[in-house]
Amino acid sequence: MEEEHNETSCFIQRTTANNLLITVYFVTFFGGTTGIALMIFLITGANRLSVTITSVINLLVVHGIFIVSVPFRIAYYFQNKWPYGPIFCRVVSAMSHIHIYISFIFYVVLLTMRYVGFFKQKDSIAFYRTLHPFLVSGIVWFLVCVIILPLVFTQYGTSAPLNEKECFQFQAEFQIRAVLIMNYIFITVIILVVCLLLAVQIFIIVNVLRKIQRPILAHQEIWVQLKSLFFILVMITCFFPFHIFRIYYLQHAKECFYYNEICLSITALSCLDFFFFAVAQFYKKSICCFTSISNNFEVSTINVSCISH
Repeated sequence: MEEEHNETSCFIQRTTANNLLITVYFVTFFGGTTGIALMIFLITGANRLSVTITSVINLLVVHGIFIVSVPFRIAYYFQNKWPYGPIFCRVVSAMSHIHIYISFIFYVVLLTMRYVGFFKQKDSIAFYRTLHPFLVSGIVWFLVCVIILPLVFTQYGTSAPLNEKECFQFQAEFQIRAVLIMNYIFITVIILVVCLLLAVQIFIIVNVLRKIQRPILAHQEIWVQLKSLFFILVMITCFFPFHIFRIYYLQHAKECFYYNEICLSITALSCLDFFFFAVAQFYKKSICCFTSISNNFEVSTINVSCISH
């Protein structure tokens, strides 16, 4: 009876939800893997002392670790059973949430450093020594390993009844008041911080547009700001649906399980950020090359005209 109720909860059939989830995670896996490969190619030889590059490298690591867990989700939704045991189920489930919040931290760091560079009129904010990027990254990952991973193995999903065939059924956790409060805090922080970043980004873009001349896309500064805006749009597109719906879901966990899974899968699409980022980089180079050729052609035309006269 419980299974039938869950299959039609929030007006979506289990098979329909599974098909959507398989599609989203397939796109995430192949698009995310391609994006990581392209981005590694693009940053090869870049300034490793740059805070921005350090954030990008850490994001690549975060995405890469999460993508490793994606095939297990695809297999589960395809087979409708979980053959890997309850402990590994908790790990794979936790990976989605760890991916969201660690990615969010590095997005914020990346954007903050870009904003500091803009207001201080510096091309980039950089570390002073080669060891510093490794030290900062090491501290972040050490905290993740020391604080988050022990919680995953000792607390995450422990209130849910063990089921050898099903996975990701951790709705019982929301009966714990501390878990509810923590979720509301995460929701509030992410929405407020992203809105603040968006407001600052709009302010910067307006100021840049007032200073530059046409053609707009020929200016390096506008591309820098469009890159920053892109990362904000990634957070809005991928993280907002999950966190906004979660406000409702926390009080209706049993009725809307599959809707929550679909919203959670949308957060995985943030792994496509570097794929689109790389495509934009190649497009930018083609635009700049075309603009340069056009300018050279115009100069040549003027010179010929002057000679003929």
